[in-house]
Amino acid sequence: MTRLIDALRTTGKTEFSRPEILGVARKVSENPNTFLNNPAHKIARGVYTIETTPAKVEIPTMNTASEMYLVQPKLKVEVSDIVPVKDKTFVPFGFYKDLLTILNSKMFYPVFITGMSGNGKTTMAEQACATLKRECIRVNISIETDEDDLIGGNTLVNGNVVNREGPVIIAMKRGSVLILDECDRGSNKLMCLQAILEGKPYFNKKTGETIYPTPGFNIIGTANTKGQGTTDGKYMSAQILDDAFLERFAITVEQEYPSASVEKKIIMKKMERVEKVDEDFADKLVAWAEIIRKTFKEGAIDDLISTRRLEHIVNAFAMFNDRLKAINVCIARFDEDTKTSFLDLYTKVDAGVEMPTTENEVEETVPPSF
Repeated sequence: MTRLIDALRTTGKTEFSRPEILGVARKVSENPNTFLNNPAHKIARGVYTIETTPAKVEIPTMNTASEMYLVQPKLKVEVSDIVPVKDKTFVPFGFYKDLLTILNSKMFYPVFITGMSGNGKTTMAEQACATLKRECIRVNISIETDEDDLIGGNTLVNGNVVNREGPVIIAMKRGSVLILDECDRGSNKLMCLQAILEGKPYFNKKTGETIYPTPGFNIIGTANTKGQGTTDGKYMSAQILDDAFLERFAITVEQEYPSASVEKKIIMKKMERVEKVDEDFADKLVAWAEIIRKTFKEGAIDDLISTRRLEHIVNAFAMFNDRLKAINVCIARFDEDTKTSFLDLYTKVDAGVEMPTTENEVEETVPPSF
């Protein structure tokens, strides 16, 4: 930005229009984005100064509903510390090392990560940012997600219509990593990201502003499918995404569940966090989950146990101090036949437990405090 300001000073002026700034920026090969987005240089809409203390702009009082839409001041979105917190229980595996390389390069290189639910796709992306101390903005995509949700749009603030910048624009300006979580739940409205997925400047038609991506800006998409829908009924809300959208991701990564040895490390760390370490239980949980996943791949069953589900069981075990009860409450979401077969399988893996009884009466006791 120093070259741009020095070049502007040589003109003998202190105030400039946006086209004038863009023209000078091109001559000195300087990205004007930092200058234009700095509120210290903005005097009014489309007017900027090289002085550091611009005159205060008075927003006119608007008395009628029609007048409210004549002036649309820009709503400044304050984003506090958006560097993810380092998770001490996180165990790196799979694509993690390569993802670190991509993000550390600061190159714009969109990555699409696909895989079964609960295998750590989003956590891997967030923890890669935590390791590199990179800002990370996560957006959960749904069928209702539209351009206003992503890019931003007009909204009422204290009776005034203002422009709210969306997470995509904020990430572009800050050079943050943008995670489009569950993007296969979105619709064709995601096509508003086409130019942005190419790493090009984005012209915001609602504000007239051209946003240049700050170095370091990147996009990671996560999904349970490859964006081509699903025929097995496992992910009913997964949509078929436009091939032109998917083609703009440089690479697609198929994330598998961690190996047994890695998964045991994950479970042990989760147990340490809740101060309920039981290595024998960890071994049996991992073996149990491995058998179920293998049976699932062979097509013999329709459900499986994810790494996330094992973490739920660990937390339940810390509260109830009962292996089978912890498993029972955490697999109750499955249909009765699946739940019974999963429980029965665990009793074979862990000979020290028995199937629960059907008694309803319980002793009235005070639960322990944590």
